[in-house]
Amino acid sequence: MLSLQLPQIYCPFPSMLNPFAKEAEKHTADWVSRFELVKSEKAWERFRRAKFAMLSARAFPTAGRFELCIAAEFNTWLFLLDDKNDESMFGKLDYLQMVHSFVTMILQNNVVVAPDEGMPLANSFADLWKRMKRIGSAAWQKRFVKSMTDYLDACLWEVENRIQHKAPAVADYIEKRPYTGALFADIELIEVLESIYLPDEVRTHETVVQLSLACNNVVCWANDLFSFDKERRQGDVHNLVVVLKEERGLTLEAAINEAARMHDAEVRRFISLSESLPAFGEETNDELQRYITVLKAWMRANLDWSFGDTARYRMNITETASGNWAISRL
Repeated sequence: MLSLQLPQIYCPFPSMLNPFAKEAEKHTADWVSRFELVKSEKAWERFRRAKFAMLSARAFPTAGRFELCIAAEFNTWLFLLDDKNDESMFGKLDYLQMVHSFVTMILQNNVVVAPDEGMPLANSFADLWKRMKRIGSAAWQKRFVKSMTDYLDACLWEVENRIQHKAPAVADYIEKRPYTGALFADIELIEVLESIYLPDEVRTHETVVQLSLACNNVVCWANDLFSFDKERRQGDVHNLVVVLKEERGLTLEAAINEAARMHDAEVRRFISLSESLPAFGEETNDELQRYITVLKAWMRANLDWSFGDTARYRMNITETASGNWAISRL
């Protein structure tokens, strides 16, 4: 049984939970069943224990019921696609490319996939996109399409690396990781799910862009710390701990500590950026603070969900006398 020490990573943001969490969880399970995204009883048991909807309920704490269900189902869809990406190295690349092609057509050409196409991931995404368009402006839709296109391209980059048994360099991995995690798409959802509207000049301001990137890095690097054992057992090299260990010749413990150090430094960069924002006017400043609150909620949500809600990573975590986390494989 694996047993290792993980430094307690820095995340000084409060835990939050949407009051519609349980309703979103049930709605998501019904949605997954309707589109046959999960079929076998064994897969259903994994799904129930994963509690994907709880991540969205923590990350979007003040979204309405309709909006939270979109978030929960979108992130569930991402997790299920991620599992397909992981499986693609075992002969399913053609299927994955077909899903990516359908999703791209749905986003860019408003193609509605027919049920008899037998593509649950594509059909379910068409349903999500239809609901998203009801609450998103044309400008927002264009931004979301780009974020999803970037994500899908990054997924194929990962799959091609796996097939070629190619480990990315640390610099390349850090550059691609914000896209492989799809968090930029989730960040775009803040506008339509939480009704937070930032003018273009604010949204594209370099400090705000860097805030979003820092949040993205924090969530993805923390996820790498929690999931590296699962991914290592699958032979997947797309993980910060793994690429640090391989490229720099580190021990596993040293690679874990370096990934944790990078995570904590990025949290501090986020805080520093949030304290150095220019003034945009009272109303816009208030909206921007609400936006930053959701980014903070995302960083905290990832920890709370990984440690307290989900069984996806098959680990048990306890605090040691030294203040570290002791992780054992379930």
